[in-house]
Amino acid sequence: MLFHLPRLITVGVDIAAWLAIHIGVSYLATRIPLSSFDPDSWLFRKRRWERDARLYSRFFVVKRWKNRLPDGAAAFRAGFQKRRLRQTSEEYFADFLRETCRAELTHWVVFLFGPVFLIWNTWWVGVIMVAYASAVNLPCIITQRYNRIRLRRMVGR
Repeated sequence: MLFHLPRLITVGVDIAAWLAIHIGVSYLATRIPLSSFDPDSWLFRKRRWERDARLYSRFFVVKRWKNRLPDGAAAFRAGFQKRRLRQTSEEYFADFLRETCRAELTHWVVFLFGPVFLIWNTWWVGVIMVAYASAVNLPCIITQRYNRIRLRRMVGR
């Protein structure tokens, strides 16, 4: 902790900071042109250890809980809703793949803000903030990766 704030103010700052981070990063991500996202790029490509999405379906049992996650795209006019497929055209599938990349990047960036809370929180509250960042963002990252692998398989058919 670099500086100390009274406990009530710290709680308020934590809540306001998380809200600003979630909304700000999400808004900025919607401003990035969709063409900037490449599902084959280093960050987004399928990894061998993902075992063609079996890691997500067997270890994380993603099918049981992924539909319970909120789709933040509805919060922005430029948002692309990913809860279900709305079309079957090649262009739509390509856009959907890129949107999963945008969503994954958004959640990675929000997740990386977790350690910032160590600046004004005690170390144990900072650990809670990092745990919060993990609990809120990692399921979304897992879901985007899982959906992208499955969607690519569908497009291949």
